[in-house]
Amino acid sequence: MKFESIIAAAMLAFLTSCNMENPLLTESACPYGAPAFDKIRNEHYLPAFKAGIEEAKAEIDSIVSNPAEPDFENTIEALEYSGRTLNRVSGIFYNLMEADTDDEMQAIAEEVAPLMTEYSMYISLNKPLFERVKAVYMKKDSLDLAQDQKKLLEDTYESFARNGANLSDADKETYSKYAEELSLATLQFSKNVLASTNAYTLHITDSSDLAGLPAYVVDMASMYAKEKGLDGWAVTLDYPSFGPFMKYSENRELRKDVYMAYLSRSVGGEFDNTGIVKQIVDLRIKMSGLLGYDTYADYALENKMAKNPETVNAFLKELLEPTMPFARQEVAEIFEFAKENGFEDSELRSWDFSYWSEKYREARYNLNEEQLKPYFRLENCIAAAFDLANRLYGLTFTEIHNVPVYHKDVKVYDVKDAGGRHMALFYADFFPRASKRGGAWMTAFREQGIYNGVEERPFISIVTNFTKPTENAPSLLTHSEFVTLLHEFGHSLHGILAEGRYPSQTGTSVPRDFVELPSQIMENWAYEPEYLDTFAKDYRTGEVIPDSLVTKIVASKNYLAGYSQAGQLRYGIMDMAWHTLKSVPEESTVDFEKKTVAPINVIPAAEGTAFSPTFSHIFAGGYSAGYYSYKWAEVLEADAFSLFKEKGIFNNEVAESFRKNILSKGGSEDAAVLYKRFRGHNPEPEALMEKLGLVKK
Repeated sequence: MKFESIIAAAMLAFLTSCNMENPLLTESACPYGAPAFDKIRNEHYLPAFKAGIEEAKAEIDSIVSNPAEPDFENTIEALEYSGRTLNRVSGIFYNLMEADTDDEMQAIAEEVAPLMTEYSMYISLNKPLFERVKAVYMKKDSLDLAQDQKKLLEDTYESFARNGANLSDADKETYSKYAEELSLATLQFSKNVLASTNAYTLHITDSSDLAGLPAYVVDMASMYAKEKGLDGWAVTLDYPSFGPFMKYSENRELRKDVYMAYLSRSVGGEFDNTGIVKQIVDLRIKMSGLLGYDTYADYALENKMAKNPETVNAFLKELLEPTMPFARQEVAEIFEFAKENGFEDSELRSWDFSYWSEKYREARYNLNEEQLKPYFRLENCIAAAFDLANRLYGLTFTEIHNVPVYHKDVKVYDVKDAGGRHMALFYADFFPRASKRGGAWMTAFREQGIYNGVEERPFISIVTNFTKPTENAPSLLTHSEFVTLLHEFGHSLHGILAEGRYPSQTGTSVPRDFVELPSQIMENWAYEPEYLDTFAKDYRTGEVIPDSLVTKIVASKNYLAGYSQAGQLRYGIMDMAWHTLKSVPEESTVDFEKKTVAPINVIPAAEGTAFSPTFSHIFAGGYSAGYYSYKWAEVLEADAFSLFKEKGIFNNEVAESFRKNILSKGGSEDAAVLYKRFRGHNPEPEALMEKLGLVKK
C-alpha cells in the first residue's frame, strides 16, 4: 500500500471514530442540513477543530502531491473547496463566541487559536502549494476562464503573496510567530471588553434616582435587578440599558458615574486593554513590514476600493472640514438651550450631551422616543422588514420550529423566493444577555456555494441587543433601533440573495469599504412615510402612526447630523492613526488617542476615558484600517438610493438591478465595476453631504 493510501486510511478511521460521537463532524439530519445546536456541547469543539484541521491538511497534501500539471481545477478550485469540515466547525464556534459564550468556550478559543494559526500558515506559507498556484496564475491570460474564475485565480494568488508566500524561510517562521501572537491578542481583547462590560452595575434603591426615566426604562431596570438577584433597579453597560439612562436620567451625578464606567472600560484594572492595543498595533506593523509595506494601512487597503491610505485620509478630510462647523453649531445650540432651562455649568460635558440633546429635540420637533416606541413593537418591525424584502425582491420569511437553536430567544425562518425556491435559513437573536457581546451584527453559519454540482444555500444570522419584553410591555424599539434592524437586515439580504459557485466570493465576501452599501441603503426606508404607514401601529390600540408623527420623524432625520458625522469620522481618523504608524508610540494608549482626536472633539473628552481599548471593530474585528468604510459606503448608498427616490421606493426594476448587480454578485467582480453597472456613474461625496443637510445655503 502506498504511503498516501496508508495516511488516507488512518485519516478516515480517525474521522469515523470522531463522527460517532461528535455532532459537529457528522452530516446534520436537521432540515437543509442546519446545525444540530440541540446536540452540540462545549466538549465537542476541540476534537472537532482538531479533526477538521487534520482533514483539511490532508486535502492540501493531496493537491500538492498531485502528479498532474497544475491547472485551475486541480489546484485553484481544489484549494477553494478544501477545509469544508473545518469551515463548518469554525462557522458555528466563532459565531457563538460572540452571541452566547462562556468561560469554557473562551478557554477553548485560546487553545484553538494557535492550532488555527498554524493551519493558516500551513497553507499560506506552503512553498510547493504556492508554486502550483503561481504556475496556474502565470498562464492566466491563456486560460479560458469565466469572470468568477478569473477573480478566484487572482484572489488566490494575491492571498498567498499577501500572507507571506514570497518570504524567506526565516521570515516565514517569524511571520508565523507574529500571526499566532496576534490571534491570541485579539481574542484577549474581546474577552476583556465583554468582561469589563459585565463587571459594572449601577444599583439603584432610591426611587427618586429614577427621575426622568420613562416607564419602559424603569421596567427594564427592574427586570435587570431581578436577574441579578438585587432589590430595586439596575443599570448596566449593555446599550439598551446604558443609552436610555444617559438620554433620560435627570440625575447628573449618576449619569456621570455610568458614562465614566462605560468610557473607561478596559482602561486599566483587571480587564485592561491599553497594553493589548499597542501589542496588536506592533504586531501588525511587524507583519506588514515583513511583507514589504510601509504601514499596516498600506497592506490592508491594497485590495479595497480606496486602495491606499492617502485616498482614505483625503476622503476623511474632505468630509470632516465642511462637517465641523455644523457639529460645533449644533453643540452650541444645545448648550444655549440647556442654559435657558437651568443648566449652570460653564460647558456641556460628555455625560450631559445625550440628555440635553434629547430635551432639545423634544422641544424643537415636539418629538421624543416615548411617543414613538408604542408604534415600533419588535414583532411588527420584524414583519415590516420581511415585507420590504418581499416587495423589493419577492422573498417570504416563514418561521419554523423544527430547526434547533443555540438559545431559547433565537427564532428561525425559512426564506423562499417568489418561485418557492429555498434561499436560506434566517436566524434572529434580538435580546441582550451576559453571554453576548454588545452591538448588532449579521453573520453566517454557512455561506452559499456549489459543491460537486450541488448548491448549498446559506444559514444567515442577525444578532442585536434590543430591549427585552417586560412584565408591563412587549419589546418596543426606538426609531433608531428600527434603523439598526434594517441595517443588519440589509447585510442579511446580501447573504440570503447570494448566487455564485465559490463560497469565498459569495454574500458579504466583498471589500470592506463595499460591504456596508447593502446595509446602509436599507436604513433609508425607515424615514419613508409610504413605508412607515404600512406597519407602525400603536400596540395598545392598533392605531396607525399619525401623519403628524411621521412628519416629525422625517423632519428630525438630520438632527445632529454634523455632530454624528464628526463622531464617525473621529473613529475613522483614530483607526487610520493607529494603522499608519511605523512604530508603536511611546506615550500611553489613552494619551495617543487624546492627542489624535483632540482637534475633532466638539465636547471635551473626560479624563481617564478612551474608546480605543473597546474599539472592537478595529482591534478584534475586520475593520482594521477600514472603519472609514462606513462613511465610504454612505456615499455609495446616498447616491444609490437617489435612484429609488427617482423611480419609486418600491420600484421592482431598480430593486432587480440592485439585486442582480450588487446583492447576488458578492465578490465575483471588482466592486467599483459592480457599482457603476448598477448606477451608471461613480459616486461623489456631495451626495452624502446633501442628504445629511450639511451644505451651506
